[in-house]
This record gives sequence, structure tokens and C-alpha cells, in this order.
Amino acid sequence: MKIGIICHPTYGGSGAVATELGKALAAKGHSVHFFSQSVPFRLGTFSRNIFYHEVELKHYPLFECSFYSLVLASKIAEVAFYEKLDVVHAHYAIPHALSAMLARQMLEDKCPDTKCFKLATTLHGTDITVVGADRGMQDVVRLAINKSDGVTSVSEYLKDETVRMFSPTKDITVISNFVDTSLFFRSPKQEIREQLGIIDEKIVIHISNFRPVKCIGDIIRIFNALTKRVETTLLLVGDGPERSEAEILVREFGIADRVRFLGKLDDIVPLLSIADLMLMPSNVESFGLAALEAMACGVPVVATMAGGFPEFIVPGTHGYLLSPGDIEGMTEKALLLLSDQTHWLACSKACVQQAKQYETSSLVEQYEAYYVKLLES
Repeated sequence: MKIGIICHPTYGGSGAVATELGKALAAKGHSVHFFSQSVPFRLGTFSRNIFYHEVELKHYPLFECSFYSLVLASKIAEVAFYEKLDVVHAHYAIPHALSAMLARQMLEDKCPDTKCFKLATTLHGTDITVVGADRGMQDVVRLAINKSDGVTSVSEYLKDETVRMFSPTKDITVISNFVDTSLFFRSPKQEIREQLGIIDEKIVIHISNFRPVKCIGDIIRIFNALTKRVETTLLLVGDGPERSEAEILVREFGIADRVRFLGKLDDIVPLLSIADLMLMPSNVESFGLAALEAMACGVPVVATMAGGFPEFIVPGTHGYLLSPGDIEGMTEKALLLLSDQTHWLACSKACVQQAKQYETSSLVEQYEAYYVKLLES
């Protein structure tokens, strides 16, 4: 098949999933065309079956805002016309699915007798729980869902939220996020410890785009409490709007020497390989890909009973789930995992086995079958 994939290039789960999906499809012989403002952060090296089309923002003096959605639609239409794309897969209803819809209308207007591509839309969370929660945007999101040929979501939680909020006429298929366990596994190499100047202490890690929903302040408060009872270092990977406040809080608590802000990193496996615990105290999480990738590397997770976490994290087996905002409870469970080596080893092994249930190859096959179903309909 010839498949177009529209995704955000920025740090986050949706871009990671879209990029890893495209790479896996290309490895199986499909032609994959990526559409984005810049090269997706997980794309890495190119192959003979991977093509990238940059969507260049247009700026006109008369208008204050750029025409990203329109330029994206024009680029999709152009590539779909010349490359004869079979499927365009939009990751996010807004704006990607709408741009793909407009691109299809362009092609139908230009070549009425030409068979056009099928549009698959994957809902990742923000388009539903943030953009969709804006009453002024609800009809736009609903249109993007209902006019897609097929719609998937990354968790049962997100599917249920979409149905509750929008009552769509289009059926939604759940295809979970996935992890490549041939890449995400606990490496015995410990050079990264020496590079970071970490010797024997326990390592707590968090990876995200530092948006308010990630509750970075709660992570700092939990870690501050942990430092009173165990020798530990906190690694914060990623960047975003909450970083400045987090840095201020770290200094106020006097734990700056225990916290490392590492910024956006493409290769997180070396860090996960030395981590003892992942903290994910999010208020809402449509799936929680970072937690699944940590589990593949044998890292237990202390997270919240929010969104998709309960679908793959079993409390007491893979870590613990607590109510959002329960800093004291998360601190106690984190301390339990960091201080009880026997319990930690059991959880670590269970995490690895659980991650294998979300292996990339299996989930990519589900997407392949989904594309074929759309093309046959």
C-alpha cells in the first residue's frame, strides 16, 4: 500500500506512535509518506520506503495567523495526486483529519473520475479531552470524526470519552499504543551512570512534554519527600510550559543537586535502563506510552487511576495506581518499590512481560488489516 501519515513533529506520544507505525509499515514493504512541519523526532534515518514532505508555513502581511491547515491540505492533495496514495492516516482529528478531508475535496474537484484515498483518523487524547472540551470546537471535532472513513483510538478510555462527549455516528476501533521490545529493553551497560555522575543511589525518572496535565509539580513534591528517606536522583526528560515552575520549586526545596533536567532526548533507552522507578502523576492520560516504554525496560511505574493507565498497569504487579493529587500515597508506594528489592525485582520482571503484550509487530498488523478493511469498503 501507499500510505500517508500526518503527525506532529514535537515531543510526545502521538508523534512517537505515528512515526514508529510508519517505520514499521515501511519495513514491511509499504510506501510511507510523512507530512509534518519538521522531521518527526522519532523518524531518525530514512529508508527506501520512507518519504518526508515538509509543510512550510505561509505568512501573509494581511493575516496574523499562518495557514498551516490549508498548506497541509494542499501538500496532501499534491502528494496524493502524484503518488496515488491509498490511505491517509491522520493522527489527531484537529487539524490533521480536517486538512485531509479538504485535500480529498481538492482531488475530487480536480479529477472527478479518479479514485481517492481513504481517510483513517486516530484519536490520541488532546483533540478530545482538550480541544474537544472547548464548546466552540465540539462541532468541528465531531465533523472530523464523522467524515473520516475509519476512526481508531489508543485506549478504551479515550473511545468511551469520545462517545460520551460527541455521540459520533462513526464506529471507533481501539488499537492500543505499542512498543518495540527489540529496542526497548533493559541494557546491562551502565556508562550513562558515570556520565551523569550517579553512583549507587536509586534513580527516579519522568518523561513527558511538561504540559499542565502532567502535574510536574506533584513529581517534585513526591521526590522531595523521597529524598528525606532514601538516596535518590530524579531525571526529568522532555520540556514544555511547566519546566520553569518546576525549576523554581526544585530550588525552593533545596534539592537542585538531586534533580537533572535533561531536555528532549531521542534515545531514552539508556536512561530507562538505569532507572528504578517512573513517576506519572497525570490528571488525564489517554494511554501513557512513556509508561509502557519504561515497563519494557523493566521499570515499575507509580501512576494515577486516570485515563488509559489502568488498561495495562496492574497495581501491585507492575507498580501502583493512585488518585490524581494523592502525593502522600504515591510517595509511600514509590518508597516501597525503592526500598524492597525483592518486590522491585518481581514488579520489574512482570513489567517486561506485560510490555510484550503490546509488541509493535502485533499492533502494526492490526493497522494493516484496518487499512485493508477501509480500502475494501
